[in-house]
Amino acid sequence: MSPAIRVRQVTKRFGSVQALAGVDLDVEQGEFFGLLGPNGAGKTTLISAAAGLVRLDSGQIAIVGHDVVKDYRQARRQLGVVPQELVFDPFFTVRETLNFQCGYFGIGKSRARDAWIDEILENLDLTSKANANMRSLSGGMKRRVLVGQALAHRPPVIVLDEPTAGVDVELRQTLWQFIRRLNRDGHTIVLTTHYLEEAESLCSRIAMLKAGRIVALDSTASLLQRFSARTLRLRLAPGATLPPTLAQRAEIRDSIYSIAFDHFTEIEPMLADLRNGGCGLEELEIGQPDLEDVFVRVMHERGATQ
Repeated sequence: MSPAIRVRQVTKRFGSVQALAGVDLDVEQGEFFGLLGPNGAGKTTLISAAAGLVRLDSGQIAIVGHDVVKDYRQARRQLGVVPQELVFDPFFTVRETLNFQCGYFGIGKSRARDAWIDEILENLDLTSKANANMRSLSGGMKRRVLVGQALAHRPPVIVLDEPTAGVDVELRQTLWQFIRRLNRDGHTIVLTTHYLEEAESLCSRIAMLKAGRIVALDSTASLLQRFSARTLRLRLAPGATLPPTLAQRAEIRDSIYSIAFDHFTEIEPMLADLRNGGCGLEELEIGQPDLEDVFVRVMHERGATQ
């Protein structure tokens, strides 16, 4: 079975900027995959190349086995992309916009098409706006329509490029419920986002890009285990100081001391040091590894080695 997306040694330069520098990547069919990186890392360039909007300098991308250059028609049919930018036609209603999107892919008018559009509208909470002109919608509503357009032709691979930027909390929850269901139904989902808690909860595997190169690629669980540690977080009582055995291991930010540890068996000896040192506490918390810690550490470490 061909990967949902296969990327082989792709490069792209814009003038003096090397946007992509030899990226190799496979996204398997049915995955919920995260593509993360700072601004300018090359994420959108890679997505645009997959969608046929950017011509690569070298390398190859295939969508479900279809080369995006040599077999571009079939490759386009396999892919739905939700772009970062709000791009819309101001002269049509929401329903007309989705109908036109179906037409672009040769999907003629039918009961099945109407039923699918109604399902998209309902799941994106757009039913009440179905006959509203696109110009009259809020930014969040327009972004919902972009999601609907990407889904209109039922592509097996869906790429979400910052889909919840500027979107309210309620829509985020509704959107992710719908996207999770599509993933359960067999759709491959590729997500880029700066909301790392979304990637952590949704994505089974993650690639991190920096300066056009993949600097980390693994399952979310493995990345959390490899690059991030649990922490004991302490707020001391007024006048209290950490015992020297702990002070040398601690980092402090906003009056909170953080001490990294690997195993829970380390907690009791640390608490014993606090008791023996007469160190009073106001707060104590065990912090679990999170993807934001991993991301910061990977970007820092990979930057130092380049």
